[in-house]
Amino acid sequence: MSGHSKWATTKHKKAVIDAKRGKLFAKLIKNIEVAARTGGADPDGNPTLYDAIQKAKKQSVPNKNIDSAVKRGAGLEAGGADYQTIMYEGYGPNGVAVLIECLTDNRNRAASDVRVAMTRNGGSMADPGSVSYLFNRKGVVIVPKGELSEDDVLGAVLEAGAEEVNDLGESFEVVSEATDLVAVRTALQEAGIDYDSADANFLPTMQVELDEEGARKIFKLIDALEDSDDVQNVFANFDVSDEVMAKVDA
Repeated sequence: MSGHSKWATTKHKKAVIDAKRGKLFAKLIKNIEVAARTGGADPDGNPTLYDAIQKAKKQSVPNKNIDSAVKRGAGLEAGGADYQTIMYEGYGPNGVAVLIECLTDNRNRAASDVRVAMTRNGGSMADPGSVSYLFNRKGVVIVPKGELSEDDVLGAVLEAGAEEVNDLGESFEVVSEATDLVAVRTALQEAGIDYDSADANFLPTMQVELDEEGARKIFKLIDALEDSDDVQNVFANFDVSDEVMAKVDA
């Protein structure tokens, strides 16, 4: 996952400080609201909510916004929307498979936003199931490096069900079955190891290697998709080498 994950990590950093911060906050708040609605307002008994809150705190979302989202989701405060999760599938430039996860209270708007972003940026929509088979749902925990070695992280998570630990440069990516995500995250906490995020993501089983032009095109498409308020996550099966990434960054 080297290129793809490094790109995601870089992007993750930039997202906090650039103009998209407001959009990022809104998406994190929506996650909290939905988690509270489906599993209750107590983070200790609702791991999905716990992880959604931790992620929001890491991105400096104010506590009062977090508390309000929990209350709205749990029905303790008015104003909660009825969000639905919808997955769209498609292909980007160079035949890259794209999964688009939406969280929306308006299916028609979400579908329209996704279709417009895809067609304007060299992508095309695909039938349900025609792309998703290229991905597996996995638990992914991102751990900032600091003074940690790969062995430190591996030692903490191996017995909790972690499958691999990948070095992403400034952080480690711990991959497990989605069902082992909470156990892995808990093992890190018990070992006193800080983590940035714990999510159930879709990881590709095979990847398309991209050159500089291909990388620029797919990044443009993903940016356009993520610009929609209804789009929560975009997963794609491309890989970009460090050399190509350096050119794109320049």
